[in-house]
Amino acid sequence: METLLGIAVGIGLSAACGFRVFVPLLALNLASLSGLLNLSPEFAWVGSYYSSVAFGAATVIEVLGYYIPWLDHVLDMVATPAAVIAGVIATASVVTDMDPFLKWTLALIAGGGISGLVQGATVALRAHSSVATGGIGNSLVSTLELAGSVLTVLLALLAPVLSLALIAVLCFFVIRKAGHVVFGRGSSRSGALHRGPGGS
Repeated sequence: METLLGIAVGIGLSAACGFRVFVPLLALNLASLSGLLNLSPEFAWVGSYYSSVAFGAATVIEVLGYYIPWLDHVLDMVATPAAVIAGVIATASVVTDMDPFLKWTLALIAGGGISGLVQGATVALRAHSSVATGGIGNSLVSTLELAGSVLTVLLALLAPVLSLALIAVLCFFVIRKAGHVVFGRGSSRSGALHRGPGGS
């Protein structure tokens, strides 16, 4: 049961990494220092005071950076691979009683995959906002992302099972939306080719 809860917590924190990379890592650090979470021995450094300073500074820079025009898109390019790495770390660090091979497989596929999926969705949302509002709405997107990260972290730590259920729903809608975009465009192009240049 403890292993399953650890998996739920890890996946929840990984999803939060997709919204903001360092907010979940800072929360993981503070939860470890307070005794709320036990970390795997190889990730003991995550719960150190040095990491508190590093994650705290990185969190402030990341949060503020997303409110600066043009810099938010630059951060997205850096945050996409960083979110996947952070997601892997978040899951692997809290899953303690599991075979190492299974743990790293879970961390790479579930942790990295979910954080990458959420991050990809936020990148697409910001790009759409930039086109639709000329960048004016990006600050609102950044605020929603920050709120999503904080809320997901709190749910992962305090109600991991509920967090896992909500993440499953979120992933379903993201994948469904992506499918509509990809296959919808494919259908439109196919229809245009069948009609031909002079078709009606």
